[in-house]
Amino acid sequence: MSLTPEQKKAVAAWVAAGDNLSLVQKKLNEQFKVSMTYMDVRFLVDDLGLELKNAAPKADASDVTKTAPAVDQAPPRQPTAEESTDGVDGTPEASDEANLPAEDDTNHGASTLTLEVDRIMRPGTVVSGTVTFSDGVSGKWALDQQGRLMLDTPQKGYQPSPADVQTFQRELQAQLQRQGY
Repeated sequence: MSLTPEQKKAVAAWVAAGDNLSLVQKKLNEQFKVSMTYMDVRFLVDDLGLELKNAAPKADASDVTKTAPAVDQAPPRQPTAEESTDGVDGTPEASDEANLPAEDDTNHGASTLTLEVDRIMRPGTVVSGTVTFSDGVSGKWALDQQGRLMLDTPQKGYQPSPADVQTFQRELQAQLQRQGY
């Protein structure tokens, strides 16, 4: 769908005034009766060469020391009764030790972010849970069928720090992999 020059100027003015993509999408629909998906609005803003004022700061991938990766909290895997042991003290034989995950003895730094996955998912979500960020703000998160992440905190307009966002993403990925997602 192409917009008229007047509509493009209005979008540019809204972005310059600090409107986010969601608000631009809403205004396009209300003022011009133009229905666009969020992603289409994102592409429109990019095509017009506009830059959002409240965009999340881009992470500097060249310096990995700025954000420490989350520490994997999974306990070491214990052999099952079916796995072979040496029969004396119940420890795995050398061939079984190769199957155990390697323990990482590097110090990644402690993160105060905690993330939990719900045992029973909320309606309309693929997976959901709770999170407490390093600044103490707690909230509920969920992934819907389209892969969109939703975060609900008691503080209106709350945005976690960029370091917390990265830690949240890594921890969420680790938790979901552990649970077979």
